[in-house]
Amino acid sequence: MAADIPLGDRLDDDDYPAYTMGRAAEMLGTTPGFLRAIGEARLITPLRSEGGHRRYSRYQLRIAARARELVDRGTPIEAACRIVILEDQLEEAQRINAEYRRAANTTTGTPGAN
Repeated sequence: MAADIPLGDRLDDDDYPAYTMGRAAEMLGTTPGFLRAIGEARLITPLRSEGGHRRYSRYQLRIAARARELVDRGTPIEAACRIVILEDQLEEAQRINAEYRRAANTTTGTPGAN
């Protein structure tokens, strides 16, 4: 339970849902409607408080900010969400590939091949 985790640890956690919809929209300089729209497009899925209110993490706000940048440049919201999802998937694939290369280089003794 979140109550069992010290407050300092929760606030340092990028995935802790610390922000209400209103605060998240304010931080992003957007509207709650934008946050609902990117939720409907399945870019981010906010957690819900016991009262059913949406709560956002810092990680989710970074993702939402990237989508907002694209929308502000004229990209339709659905396309912006898809672009951000694909960018995130590419970054993860590149991270995994780099890990595999490091492991292979350690096993074969090949230094510094990236």
